[in-house]
Amino acid sequence: MTSTPPRFPPYPIRGVRVLHKKENCAPHFAEIEVDFEPAADGFAFEVAPGLKVAYEPADDLPRFAAAAAGVEEFLSAPECGVVLATRVVLRRARADTFGSHELAFKIAGYLAARRATESLKTTGPPGN
Repeated sequence: MTSTPPRFPPYPIRGVRVLHKKENCAPHFAEIEVDFEPAADGFAFEVAPGLKVAYEPADDLPRFAAAAAGVEEFLSAPECGVVLATRVVLRRARADTFGSHELAFKIAGYLAARRATESLKTTGPPGN
């Protein structure tokens, strides 16, 4: 008999911060803070109202859809071992002119999802 994988997340996981920074001839820079919340089914990503973004120039913001794609890619992988029932809210972001491209934000999203799943192994439900 096989058991059903657990739903992710089983409870809200708030304030997951990731700084993805790689300095070389093709730099990467993306910093995000996201909340993971249980959802009825599937995957949803949204930007919080009034999102604060530290970025210059302000009229050329990076595409946050890439961060969403990274989160979803990690959580959908069979080796992750969870049923995807997740609402992700982007609370904060930071970018720079020379390295904040879509790949940098996709990697940051992937790392945020990995950090959130790892936190379940170390902390358990709130109040414990």
